Amino acid sequence: MRDSQLILVAGALLAGGILASLLAVRVRVPGLVLFLGIGMLVGSDGMGWIHFDDYELARTIGVIALALILFDGGLRAGLPEVRPVLAPALSLATIGTGITAAITGLAAAWWFDFSLLEALLLGAVVSSTDGAAIFAMLRTSTLRRRVARTLEAESGLNDPIAVLLVLGFIEWIQEPHYGVLDMGGLLLRELGIGLAVGVAVGWLAVHAFRRTRLATAGLYPVASLATAAVAYGGAGALHGSGFLAVYLAGLALGSAAIPARQTVIGFHDGVAWVAQIAMFLTLGLLVFPGQLADVAVEGTAIALVLALVARPLAAFVATLPFDFNWRERTVLGWAGLRGAIPVVLATFPVIAGVGEGLEIFNLVFFAVLLSTLLQGATFEPLARALNVTTSVPAVPRLVEAGTVRGMGAEVLEHGVREGDAAVGSRVRELGLPRDAVVNLIVRDEQALPPRGSTRVRAGDRLHVLVRQEASLDMPRLVERWRHGPAGPPRRPVPPPRGHPAVFRSGPWPRGAGDPGRPQTVLGQDVVDLLRIRRDQPGALAVLEDGRYAATGRVLAVGGREDVADWARRRMRNADEDERAWLQTVIGALAADLHARPS
Repeated sequence: MRDSQLILVAGALLAGGILASLLAVRVRVPGLVLFLGIGMLVGSDGMGWIHFDDYELARTIGVIALALILFDGGLRAGLPEVRPVLAPALSLATIGTGITAAITGLAAAWWFDFSLLEALLLGAVVSSTDGAAIFAMLRTSTLRRRVARTLEAESGLNDPIAVLLVLGFIEWIQEPHYGVLDMGGLLLRELGIGLAVGVAVGWLAVHAFRRTRLATAGLYPVASLATAAVAYGGAGALHGSGFLAVYLAGLALGSAAIPARQTVIGFHDGVAWVAQIAMFLTLGLLVFPGQLADVAVEGTAIALVLALVARPLAAFVATLPFDFNWRERTVLGWAGLRGAIPVVLATFPVIAGVGEGLEIFNLVFFAVLLSTLLQGATFEPLARALNVTTSVPAVPRLVEAGTVRGMGAEVLEHGVREGDAAVGSRVRELGLPRDAVVNLIVRDEQALPPRGSTRVRAGDRLHVLVRQEASLDMPRLVERWRHGPAGPPRRPVPPPRGHPAVFRSGPWPRGAGDPGRPQTVLGQDVVDLLRIRRDQPGALAVLEDGRYAATGRVLAVGGREDVADWARRRMRNADEDERAWLQTVIGALAADLHARPS
């Protein structure tokens, strides 16, 4: 295919993956199953649109995708979240993974025509939970926080164990003199090097992020991507576990106060989704559905042993020293979702030329597909039935700027420089419009929730949450923060009058503009907006001649008491929404300290 066709196919498959994720939420099926289904559908044994049988390329894609997913998992978790559950997560990742591999392997050796080592290799391949599947499940779950964090941390820590078990058993099958001691040495060496490299790269990355000011926020995700690559590649070059190293590097960055942290997290969340979709589609392309019928019985048996016996028993034993009750242990046992990781690991024996490698791959694919459907669809109902859920999401959702914008607001960042007029002002003295608030100050790389009395310092970065209609006023306000005066804009002194302010009411004049954001009213410029109506266009404004204007479908202009009396009279026959607005007008008039005597 030409380059343009390849790009078109890649875009179409990614779009299909996104649609599959939306469909998965509606039909309550794990999204990875649909991703795999799309790959199988367009592959060689499906519609035949894409012919793909390159196990080595599939493994490469899977390894890169897994590294990106693990880095994202560590980045979003952070050590403060993982530390309370680190001990049970480590126990599940080591003892639990070993028990799962042993039980599944022994069952396969007993039932099927595998040698003991080949059966244990099969058990090792399916022993690891899948980080992508666990993270996706927890995004829509209300599982108790401690249980959810244990599952998330385990899924990031058990992949290196499973990889090393698979490599060890392949070596054992191919080298008769290889044994348990050799496998133990492999585990210690790879985990030790991976731990050292991950901690070192994470520590260096945190200090580099804090001490380096990049030209734009868009470069920080590039730096974090480089961190992931250096961690994985450095550990691999030293014959250590790259998966452990990349997870720990992500954990270090996720635990630190770094510049553009939210930008980095959002970027890697998107990259992890792309990696997940690409990995599942590739593995789906690699499968020939016609060959699955031959392993349906064996695959079903492996899936049932894995879901009903091996994982639950492993979770129970691994968590015995910790204070989980039987309900939580049951959920931990049932929530060990498999996914693309076992399928990626199943390519290892095929590439290594192990005698039953292709049969192991097909068995693993069928077993993973079945167990994921079974456990993924029933996990949340089981957790609710056992009362292991809460009313809040298992993984808190961070409201992104795009989400805030969709709700009619903006998040603006303003850096305060040395010599700015705003330096030394209190937050309440910044002259923000009614529809804006300083919701965060970043000072010395620390996030400070501000109060009205908090003084602004040079070097602060002010994060201002402002409704979109009020954001039009922000450039003028920022100019005053720079050059002064930094406080609220002073109203011009109206010309002296020898008679009371004229009161006038009637329908809003045609051609007078938007009554929700009036610029002029009856020929008088608006110098301040005290209130803005939400349910329909309307406002309470101060005019340059000192009068007040209540705008909307009906306009009232006059002195403070005249407009307040008008509002009280209209309240008698107003509906609930109108009454609420008129009460707001009366309260704002009473509270306006700058109002001139009527």
